[in-house]
Amino acid sequence: MESSLDMSGQVVIVTGGGKGVGRGITECFLKAGADVLICGRSEPDELIQIEDRHPHFVAADIRELDQIAKVIDYARSQWGRIDVLINNAGGAPEADAATVSPRFSEAILRLNLIAPLHFSQQANAVMQNQEAGGNIINIASVSALRPSPGTAAYGAAKAGLISLTMSLAVEWAPKVRVNAISAGMIRTEKSHLHYGDENGIASVGATVPLGRLGEPKDVGNACLYLSSPLADYVSGSNLLIHGGGEKPAFLDAAENKSDSP
Repeated sequence: MESSLDMSGQVVIVTGGGKGVGRGITECFLKAGADVLICGRSEPDELIQIEDRHPHFVAADIRELDQIAKVIDYARSQWGRIDVLINNAGGAPEADAATVSPRFSEAILRLNLIAPLHFSQQANAVMQNQEAGGNIINIASVSALRPSPGTAAYGAAKAGLISLTMSLAVEWAPKVRVNAISAGMIRTEKSHLHYGDENGIASVGATVPLGRLGEPKDVGNACLYLSSPLADYVSGSNLLIHGGGEKPAFLDAAENKSDSP
């Protein structure tokens, strides 16, 4: 079912909104009628087109304060307001925590935790002066809620992002609501790098209680809800979008033992 939420007249910033999960979020808000501004270090090969509408793009490295300010200034000059900020940009390559360099770990923390804090601060300064306030949504990960082997710094950063969300929700209320979304395994254009071919992706999806990997639009629809009047009393929350989570490993071990002769 397509979303029936009407976001016409709303100005939405999506960091990293040109690909992966961010692209799905952008598409959802465009379909709902919002004016969307996306940013990234490089412009996508092809901008999203929904009928005759497409997102605006500003090239920016969100790890730099002046680059964040450039995105904020563009939104204010173009529309005079910012209604929703979605801190989506992030990620981390796999690395061994025992041998990874301090510089690498600091870069992961900077992208996944410090940059969203700085972006939120600058957006909040605008939202607090708007009659209707605003909404900030931080895209976290289930890696913050369970062990994250191979991406330890990433999991720690996302855990920090959830904590940050709860604190900002208290400090910036009542004008600005702040929430997080902890996404599970989401199918994107890079899924084959982690799970192999279509059979591998299907096999991994079968381990999820709902029987599939999430789609970017699943996260996008959750963002629509959190930024809509339906969620007017939701702030400081962490919404899990993971298809039911992961089946505990001990259950498989117990089943295998019971099948033994």
